[in-house]
Amino acid sequence: MSADTRQSLTTGFGHKRQSFRHWRGQRPFWGGMLTLLAGIPIMYVPYQNLTLGSLTIRMSTTAGAGSLIIGVLLVVLGLTMWFQPQSRVFAGVAAILLALVSLVVSNIGAFLIGFLLGLIGGALGVSWAPGKPVRAEPAERTEDAAGAQGAAMASADKDATSPAAPEEGPRDNSAVSGASPADGVDAHDGNGRHRAG
Repeated sequence: MSADTRQSLTTGFGHKRQSFRHWRGQRPFWGGMLTLLAGIPIMYVPYQNLTLGSLTIRMSTTAGAGSLIIGVLLVVLGLTMWFQPQSRVFAGVAAILLALVSLVVSNIGAFLIGFLLGLIGGALGVSWAPGKPVRAEPAERTEDAAGAQGAAMASADKDATSPAAPEEGPRDNSAVSGASPADGVDAHDGNGRHRAG
């Protein structure tokens, strides 16, 4: 089955999957997911007991409320990256800062699990940028472009194998201003530099 005859997934699960893929591509999905997941162990660990045999270890710290606040804020920042992608930079920086604070407040960032998830999720949120839509070109233009590209490569190979020949005639003046001298080292370069004398 070729790509042209493939049926579109317009029913049921296929449609939902396609719309989710579209939604996910327009926002820092994985940054939000990791930030959201970072908040869970930071909230959970300080309030739980670890039982080893008949020994119960309570991991509660004096900053239990601080851990709860940091965890809730990380979950909210993860959701913010999903539903308000315009504020992804703020949410990412805030997630990184809260992850760093969780090292001190919440049992070494919930035993480094919440810290690392928050740090990576915040970095992904800061670095994500929306993609530019790709314009589809007609089939005729792509064939013309392929032919022109092949001709350009053939002429480049010819120029590379032949000895350097002096240019015939003046080049187009692409200088920034029209005040460039007629002859000079940078007379025909468009970089804006001119001979000083």
